[in-house]
Amino acid sequence: MIDQEPTEAIRTLMGRYLFLAELLGKRTAEMHLALASAVNTPSFTAEPFTPFYQRGLFQSMRNHGLRVLKLLDRKLPSLSPSIRTEAEKVVGFQAEIIKRFRRITERNITALRIRCHGDYHLGQVLYTGKDFFIIDFEGEPMRAISERQIKRSPLRDVAGMIRSFHYASLTGLLQETAGIGVRQQHAEAFKPWARLWYQWTSAEFLKAYLKQVDGAPFLPQGRGELRCLLETYLMEKALYELDYEMNSRPDWLAIPLQGILELLNPTESLTKN
Repeated sequence: MIDQEPTEAIRTLMGRYLFLAELLGKRTAEMHLALASAVNTPSFTAEPFTPFYQRGLFQSMRNHGLRVLKLLDRKLPSLSPSIRTEAEKVVGFQAEIIKRFRRITERNITALRIRCHGDYHLGQVLYTGKDFFIIDFEGEPMRAISERQIKRSPLRDVAGMIRSFHYASLTGLLQETAGIGVRQQHAEAFKPWARLWYQWTSAEFLKAYLKQVDGAPFLPQGRGELRCLLETYLMEKALYELDYEMNSRPDWLAIPLQGILELLNPTESLTKN
C-alpha cells in the first residue's frame, strides 16, 4: 500500500491527517538516525542480526504468543458472543501465528540493530500545532532495565506506532458509540471509515519514514526482509496488546483481535508489492 498515492477523494476525506502522518514518519526516522549516529559510544553502537539473535527473538515471541493464546482460550466462555467469535478465530490460528514468527529465522537479515525508543506510540509524541516532539525514552516500564537496553530493529518502533494508529481509529469509534448509544448495526457502518483512516495514516507514516531512512544500515536491504521484520513486530505488538486487554480492559479486546486477524490476511500488508 505504501507504493500507492492517495487519490484526491482520499485526500479530501483525510484532511490534515495525511500531512501529520507524513510529518510524524519523518520525525520518527530522524530519531532513529540520531540514535544510530553515536558510533563511538559502546552502549549505542549498532550490532548485526546474527543467527543466534534471530533464534532468540523467535523463541521469545513464540513463548509469549503461546502463553497469551492459551490464556485467551481459557477466557473464551466468559467473553461476549461478538468478541468470542473473533477470539475463537485467533485461537484457531495459533499454528499460523507461530509460523509467522518462525520466518524471522528462515532468512538472513542484512539490517543492523540499534538502541530504539522501545515504547513508541501516539502517547509518546507531543504535537505543538506545527511539529512533533518525541518523549519518554525509558522504554516499556514493565520490562527490566537490562531488557530495555537490548538493541533491536527500529522497525519495532515503527510497528508500535502503526498499531497505535489502529487503536486510535477504533478507540474513538468505541467511545463515540458508547457515549451516544448508537445501535450495533450503525456502529458497524462506521467501521469502514475508521479502517480507511487507519490504512492511509499508516501508509503515509511508513512511506515518509522509509524515504527518510533510505540507505541507512539499520534498514533491511530488500523489500522481503522489510516485510518480514515489520509484520513480525506488528504481530508481536498485537499479541502484547491482547495480553494487556485481557487483564485490564476486556471490553477492548476487539481491537487487538481484529489487528491479529488482519495481519493474518496477506492482502492487508502495508508493504505488499
